[in-house]
Amino acid sequence: MKLFDVYPLFDINIVKGKGCHVWDENGTEYLDLYGGHAVISIGHAHPHYVEMISQQVATLGFYSNSVINKLQQQLAERLGKASSYEDYSLFLINSGAEANENALKLASFHNGRTRVVSFVKAFHGRTSLAVEVTNNSKIIAPINDNGHVTYLPLNDTAAMQAELVKGDVCAVILEGIQGVGGIQLPTDKFMHALRRACTETDTVLILDEIQSGYGRSGKFFAHQYQGICPDIITVAKGIGNGFPMAGVLISPMFTPVYGQLGTTFGGNHLACTAALAVLDVMEQEHLVENASRVGTYLLDELKKLPQIKEVRGRGLMIGLEFDEPIKDLRLRLLKKQHVFTGVSGTNVIRLLPPLCLSMDEANLFLEQFKKEL
Repeated sequence: MKLFDVYPLFDINIVKGKGCHVWDENGTEYLDLYGGHAVISIGHAHPHYVEMISQQVATLGFYSNSVINKLQQQLAERLGKASSYEDYSLFLINSGAEANENALKLASFHNGRTRVVSFVKAFHGRTSLAVEVTNNSKIIAPINDNGHVTYLPLNDTAAMQAELVKGDVCAVILEGIQGVGGIQLPTDKFMHALRRACTETDTVLILDEIQSGYGRSGKFFAHQYQGICPDIITVAKGIGNGFPMAGVLISPMFTPVYGQLGTTFGGNHLACTAALAVLDVMEQEHLVENASRVGTYLLDELKKLPQIKEVRGRGLMIGLEFDEPIKDLRLRLLKKQHVFTGVSGTNVIRLLPPLCLSMDEANLFLEQFKKEL
């Protein structure tokens, strides 16, 4: 049997990592400015993280519901305090796509509707919402057996209100900052109007913070810049620093019912231990504040470069849009400067470094980047 080849890979074999750096089998050092799609939040191979997971593996060689439940409760309490959502409930699963599917399911249970509103260039997981763009920037695509998705232009308040006033929308789902869609930000005005419209029409507001959450934007969640509270928040990526883990933060407006949601491996002992270790490091090393400080510096410096058409983002979630395709530039950065970056579409470079990126490392990237520009 061979692998089903759907992921293009660079011909580089990474064998070691530490902080924001990785090394290949030949000993070549690389600066990691992408962190596996924002997965690496506290840095590669953080010693506290490695120690906690190692201890859990060594001490628990069996499946214990009581041990797992205790770890889950600890995580719920810690995450509530860290995110300022202490009155919300937590449901744990394995991936971002699974988090969004459970969020949509819960929303449908709540109001009995099935239609979902999302936004052009959104990405909410490979098993639920597909991204397509038409000339009028609005499409309808299947989401499940019972409903469909209506895609609207991001920040178009009139279009959003026109859909919600129909009274048949189950949920609106949007990212705190669009990631795959090229680091597009919802405006404050739009977010406040959306919150009001959802409340008035009994529509569930779901904030997908899978990529933009967990401190990446310089706040714990990107939507906290707007000062609104969604009904459901989905998290994954940085929650486990590379260990498969995801969660759904659920408003007190929802009442849990036995059998309502389910998962086989979600919230297992290793995943919870990884997530607790991440919160330890984030708090002890002030990584949310670091993401804000270093990210603001990077954004300001990158905006000074005339070769870049537009610089977008918040914290350490940055998009660099060019007038021409960036494939060659990105390859030069990797092969000549030894810097890993990401991509969105054909013209946007994405930067999603670990939240521990230092000022020195930010300046190193700027120096290397300017060489290739």
